[in-house]
Amino acid sequence: MTSGSADGLSQDLEAAGVRTRRVRPAAFAETIADLAVGPAVGVALTDLPVSLEETPVTVDPTPAELDDATVGVTPASLCIADYGSLVLPGTADGAELVSLFVEDHVAVLRESDVVGEMEAAFEAFDADPETARGSRIVATGPSATADMGALVEGAHGPKTVTAVVLEGE
Repeated sequence: MTSGSADGLSQDLEAAGVRTRRVRPAAFAETIADLAVGPAVGVALTDLPVSLEETPVTVDPTPAELDDATVGVTPASLCIADYGSLVLPGTADGAELVSLFVEDHVAVLRESDVVGEMEAAFEAFDADPETARGSRIVATGPSATADMGALVEGAHGPKTVTAVVLEGE
């Protein structure tokens, strides 16, 4: 369970295998540059107070750029702290592909988009008329499977996930 503090959120995400970077919007571009090791692709962060313009991330990638990318940057609409889960909205810009077909997924969200429990997440879904009927991915940590008897990370999605939480937003 989350303690409700910044440290509690980080502990919950880390327990689910998600690294956390808490940054002020002014330090966002530098943080993304640090995380975008190798070819990086992303989608526009239209509902966030930051942009990928001043970063090494290719926005709206071609299929070839997506195939070559090792890092993908997308927005997350919520974080469910108790589960260490990130909610990725279903969008027409290919955010799902950018989050799944890379080795390292970087999800960006506001600090105010962190909710404590699943019930609060469903209330948030219902409260937003634009997305109430839309699709979402609730991702808890990196992709992993043990279908063949041994744990394999990255089998059905990214090997690592980092949440960039925008402080004060």
